[in-house]
Amino acid sequence: MSKETTICGLILEKPLSKYIDHTLLKPEAEKRQVEKLCLEAIEYNFASVCVNSCHASLVSKMLSGSDVLTCCVVGFPLGAMATEAKAFETRAAVTSGAQEIDMVINIGALKDGDTELVFNDIAAVVKAAEDKAIVKVIIETCLLSDEEKVKACELSQKAGAHFVKTSTGFSKDGASVHDVALMRKTVGNDMKVKASGGIRNLKSALSMIEAGANRIGASAGVQIIKEAKEAEG
Repeated sequence: MSKETTICGLILEKPLSKYIDHTLLKPEAEKRQVEKLCLEAIEYNFASVCVNSCHASLVSKMLSGSDVLTCCVVGFPLGAMATEAKAFETRAAVTSGAQEIDMVINIGALKDGDTELVFNDIAAVVKAAEDKAIVKVIIETCLLSDEEKVKACELSQKAGAHFVKTSTGFSKDGASVHDVALMRKTVGNDMKVKASGGIRNLKSALSMIEAGANRIGASAGVQIIKEAKEAEG
């Protein structure tokens, strides 16, 4: 699937669609909307469909036979759940077909300097995924200082997660080029970086990729791809 391409002068290591996690996380999301999300993801060949864990089984069945992955959020959107609850939700999501887990860290614990709790929280989710799903760690950058962002990335790396992710999209701000670049610098090439929150057009998506993002979480994936086709056209 890896195929280098160029859009607006930026060289991408794979098709733009494969950077995008096609996302619907609103609490009022209806079954028909989730089904539409899956059909769009197959049509546009996105990397994954990212939903709340109650939709894991539906999404997994709808995506069966395609190379679009099923992604579920865990401990979302606050991250302030018990570690055992996050681990349980992870196991339930994986059992229902999730191949990727996007978990939210315990933000308050990080700000308290309780790095042991934050590490154990992430590690429990990684263990619960049992090598059946990759784990992306949402650090909610808009609530953290740069020093805390670095520490969150280091703890995620130490705990065996596969990605660090900027934002839930449900707090006071989303992804920024500064944060993506800082996260990339911190984890180097050992982990991947996902930018999420407020990415609604091609320009913002490409700016995140240029800063070091390997994946883009967006509800506007179809619009982004349409803009890219117009730019190429």
